[in-house]
Amino acid sequence: MIKVFATKDDVRRIVQEELVEIKKSIHGLVLGLDKLASTVDKLLLEYAAVSEQLTRHERWIKQVAKKAGVVLAE
Repeated sequence: MIKVFATKDDVRRIVQEELVEIKKSIHGLVLGLDKLASTVDKLLLEYAAVSEQLTRHERWIKQVAKKAGVVLAE
């Protein structure tokens, strides 16, 4: 019977091995999510900078158009 059924130590060993694998998987997922969050944060910062630059360029174009006497369509 002992050869057929797992002992308490067998079960404990199997569970420990599975827990190690699960912890490795979770650690990998957390690292991946951290990289993703970091990338999104950088993209949001870059988007804000580009948006500000676009606003500045629009303002300059309107100033140039006004000085040149050009009416811009809205």
